[in-house]
Amino acid sequence: MLLPPDLPLSRKQLRSIGRATARINLWHGSVRSGKTIASLLAFVIAVATAGPSGLIIICGRSLQTIERNVFEPLMDRALFGPLAGHIHHTRGATTAVILGRTVHLIGAADTRAEGRLRGLTAQLAYVDEATLVPEGFWTQLLARLSVPGARLFATTNPDSPRHWLKVGYIDRATELNLRAWHFRLADNPSLSPDYVASLTAEYVGLWRKRMIDGAWCVAEGAIYDMWDEQHHVVSTLPEMRRHWVGIDYGTTNPFAALLFGHGVDNRLYVVSEWRHDGRTTRRQMTDAQYSAAVRAWLARQGLTPEWTFIDPSAASFSLQMWQDGHPGLAKATNDVADGIRSVSSLLAADRLRVHSSCEGLLSELPSYSWDPKATAAGEDKPVKVDDHSADALRYVVHSTAHEWRHLLTLPEEAHA
Repeated sequence: MLLPPDLPLSRKQLRSIGRATARINLWHGSVRSGKTIASLLAFVIAVATAGPSGLIIICGRSLQTIERNVFEPLMDRALFGPLAGHIHHTRGATTAVILGRTVHLIGAADTRAEGRLRGLTAQLAYVDEATLVPEGFWTQLLARLSVPGARLFATTNPDSPRHWLKVGYIDRATELNLRAWHFRLADNPSLSPDYVASLTAEYVGLWRKRMIDGAWCVAEGAIYDMWDEQHHVVSTLPEMRRHWVGIDYGTTNPFAALLFGHGVDNRLYVVSEWRHDGRTTRRQMTDAQYSAAVRAWLARQGLTPEWTFIDPSAASFSLQMWQDGHPGLAKATNDVADGIRSVSSLLAADRLRVHSSCEGLLSELPSYSWDPKATAAGEDKPVKVDDHSADALRYVVHSTAHEWRHLLTLPEEAHA
């Protein structure tokens, strides 16, 4: 077998690759800590030595995440050398070829994905981001691994210590045929100090504990515990270089639109807000009325945003905006935890301000909290009360993260 000749591997990575012979083999810990590379090499070695009976499966939250997290690194010749030439996958296809063996790709975004496994007999499986697949899917996958010597390989970042994967598997490793390896940033020898510093700046609070320290810790209390109204609220605004809009759609619930700007002082600003609450006003609005109101609100400010990120569940409203000729429409990125993390990182880095006119947002942020019932069940979810402007903020901040992430590591003098 052709192993990558120049890929630097730590002692922990090599040890985990050599000892990944249990029925369940799990790599967990910090982002970019080397766990994915180690797990992929162990999986490919297993493919090379597997017998002819039973299917080989790769699972993840979606086909797109499988392509990004599994096949992009495996097919990178700069990373895996000659081995990459033996990995073949066409984007969008539900099968791939690894060392001449057909591999089946299965997305597992919800409980319905469990049905895709029924009737299968598998000998090898790889699960990307295991905490993000449904528990029922994981259980069914283990049941399908029925060939003698069948093995499962999985990676994950830490989640709640009450998550089913932690409680039901990692904590019971001595009872099960399971081996788990905990990785931290120091276990990846290829990371430069500058990159580690940049990566660390992106994570604060709960996410720093999980994604940098590699700890399984509980989400509790206020979500934006770094929020300080005296510090983060402003009454005057600098000139803006760019503008975007985030919209949380509601009919009986409040409708919230936020104008988000990149200031010349290299801070980001919530410039203004438009809200309508059908319950308090006792007047519901149609999609056409909402569209007209949002466009009039922007016209009064004399600008057209580069992009307008709309609640992805609001398909009819998006269509209405498109029919009305509003440019730059896009579905907002709606990963709740990642969106909250993006807002938290800006607040903690002192890169986000909110104008005092944004009354809805200012009333919601201090009380935006983790749901204790969800936490007890091992899930991270905000309390779904008075969160409409907070959701609009999450939409526009996370959907534009690639535009502003570099601001997190600018020196202090790069502010105003």
